[in-house]
Amino acid sequence: MICPKCEAEYVEGVTVCADCNTELVTVEEFEHHLIHHDDWTPIFQTSLSYEADMIKANLEGAEIESIVLSQNDKNFPATGDLTVIKVLVKKNDEEDAKQIISDINTEQ
Repeated sequence: MICPKCEAEYVEGVTVCADCNTELVTVEEFEHHLIHHDDWTPIFQTSLSYEADMIKANLEGAEIESIVLSQNDKNFPATGDLTVIKVLVKKNDEEDAKQIISDINTEQ
């Protein structure tokens, strides 16, 4: 058994994490929900977090699962905006997602 929140492992029979009080799942269930890099592809890139969130919301409205990946490091002092924010979708949704983004850009 494993805690999906803190990833602590427990022996069979324990049902709740002693550290964070979260219900445990089987290792198989935990691994099923892991994000595997090979399954995802970036379809949109921006430096504006609200723009990435808007794209994600539109994709989810079309029932396309997406992830916003921000490479912003607030500990790194830099002038200008060097932030890279990407929106990723599963590879089998890539064409549909690109069409939705294209439609959004056409409307603007």
